[in-house]
Amino acid sequence: MQTRKLGNLDVSAIGLGCMGMSFSYATKLSPKDGVALIRAAVERGVTFFDTAEVYGPFTNEEMVGEALRPLRDQVVIATKFGFDIDFKTGENRGVSSRPERIRQAVEGSLKRLGIDAIDLLYQHRVDPNVPIEDVAGTVKELIAEGKVKHFGMSEPGVQTLRRAHAVQPVAAVQNEYSLWWRAVEHNGILAACDELGIGLVPYSPLGKGFLTGAMGKDFKLGDGDFRKSVLRFSPEALAKNQAFIELLKRVADDKGATPAQIALAWLLAQRPYIAPIPGTTKLHRLEENLGAAKIQFSAAELRDIEAAAARIPIEGERYSPQQQAMVGREAPLGKAGA
Repeated sequence: MQTRKLGNLDVSAIGLGCMGMSFSYATKLSPKDGVALIRAAVERGVTFFDTAEVYGPFTNEEMVGEALRPLRDQVVIATKFGFDIDFKTGENRGVSSRPERIRQAVEGSLKRLGIDAIDLLYQHRVDPNVPIEDVAGTVKELIAEGKVKHFGMSEPGVQTLRRAHAVQPVAAVQNEYSLWWRAVEHNGILAACDELGIGLVPYSPLGKGFLTGAMGKDFKLGDGDFRKSVLRFSPEALAKNQAFIELLKRVADDKGATPAQIALAWLLAQRPYIAPIPGTTKLHRLEENLGAAKIQFSAAELRDIEAAAARIPIEGERYSPQQQAMVGREAPLGKAGA
């Protein structure tokens, strides 16, 4: 597996997003099967694994920790803080990045993962009530204490990202990015990554499963699947968006690949510091995704894909209104910005 740099952090070019193994989707793995799949990923060259305390909550970190503790020196483990979670009931009471909550989250994650230090610690969502200088400053202290190695942010506003980076260098931004959702190209995030030397970790690089080509217009989502609340996965949107799959299939046929591999390879071709984290519950899908790292595009092929994609209107929003309200936020000014 090729490697890439997120700031100064070396990771496999394709990582593994572990959320869907036990959270948010209808199909979930048992802890035993999740551990087996994660270890199979390590055997195939994956070194970069993503989880968060809110996934479950807590149970996803426990699964990842059980899988990777025996392989600790071979892997990079990323997790996230940013929500006010009741440790007894698991109730999520909304975003919180108060310094004391960050420290509480880190202690819990270290215990569940069974590790001495978190390789990459993200703020999961910007807290509109806490200055980002306070957040970055707290993470800076945790790095000095040896409990965290690198700082990341997920879905920040671009000015908040820049302010955080001025306090504690940000190694990686984790945002949704795919051929199907390209906001980072237009909202300043990609430009900031270029300028500041920050890595980009696309989550949902396969469009929450749609870009695999397995979700036709008559596809039915199972009970408990969060995509049921997403307009982009309504029957009407799925039908209209099939034109996008037809494009991927045409390119895939030319390359002897699959639509999912084309979608991932396209992302890898955008910047040398991009490391997507597709998730899966199936070994053959894991192997398919990893095969994308071998696919190369010429400049002409990339221009053709770009031109074809630009002609396809995309139907439906990527999130429910409540979820969308939590992305792209700017934090209030702290002492450094007052």
